[in-house]
Amino acid sequence: MSERAVVDLRSDTVTRPTPGMRAAIASAEVGDDALGDDPTVQRLEERIAALLGKEAAVFFPSGIMANETALAVLFAPGTEVICEATCHFVDWELGAPAWIARVQLRGVRTEDGVLTADRVAAAIRPRASKYQLQTSGITLENTHNAAGGRVLPLTVMQAIRELAIEQKLPVHLDGARLWNAAVASGAAEADYAALADTVMVTLSKGLGCPAGSLLAGEAERMERARIMRRRLGGTMRQTGMLAAAGLYALDHHRSRLHEDHARARLLARLAANVPGLTVVEPETNIVMFDITTPNVTAAQLLPKLAAAGVLMTEFTATRLRAVTHLDVDDDDARRAGQALKVVCEGVVRD
Repeated sequence: MSERAVVDLRSDTVTRPTPGMRAAIASAEVGDDALGDDPTVQRLEERIAALLGKEAAVFFPSGIMANETALAVLFAPGTEVICEATCHFVDWELGAPAWIARVQLRGVRTEDGVLTADRVAAAIRPRASKYQLQTSGITLENTHNAAGGRVLPLTVMQAIRELAIEQKLPVHLDGARLWNAAVASGAAEADYAALADTVMVTLSKGLGCPAGSLLAGEAERMERARIMRRRLGGTMRQTGMLAAAGLYALDHHRSRLHEDHARARLLARLAANVPGLTVVEPETNIVMFDITTPNVTAAQLLPKLAAAGVLMTEFTATRLRAVTHLDVDDDDARRAGQALKVVCEGVVRD
């Protein structure tokens, strides 16, 4: 059994820098990134661009800032962007597309989080209309958080890309957990990135960094992204300390993501027969538990789980989310499964 007092499954953002990462941060060569002379940031940006097969990349403090910058440099203000109805842009960015990028989202509802080309085609506004917003582009999310870390298959993305080219619509990929999609599918990150004009990847989720995301795309577009980043207050100075964490994570943490996926599957198996729960089979490192006991909510279960030393999140009123990560081992997954069993059995008895 794990000796940790708490098994924290609230997100893969809760990880702490490992000793090796802390050493990399402490020894980072730094400069003033606002002036363009932080060598460690430059190395990270060049490496991410190469890894994604793009001309250039820009370091951002957060994924939301990078996502909103992508919208601002890709899509004209006062237009409409097609996305899946429960994607991060819609549910978790506090209206930033309208507030910052000045675009409207056209959410297309799916049952599984998989936005297909035929659904996109049906949502595109006719250009001849003088009375409706014009469709200016498409955004995709991979993996899809709200769908339980579901991987958007390459074949699906390829079909959407072909439609986008035909319709002359740019595509942005929110790849906050693209690392997980690549591990689960066996495809390279660059294979997914090739199907979008801009790609955002996050360092502070599966890779275990304290902060940071990158936006990649054409060089000219990334120069405009740097201008937008400054407008948003995201240009920092000695950012090399954070970039060093990213470089370390690419070398040491990216290759171990399959362990997180295995622990998510372990947790799902342990919870499969828990009364009052239906488990969404995980594809990556996110496990969703739907509560089927009448009149029982996630808000009621969370304090009981916390008292048992396990932290999860309320995804909806009747859905719990657990995310495995660098700081969760097999014993932690077993402990979480046992806590779910004890808590849910107790609720059913009561």
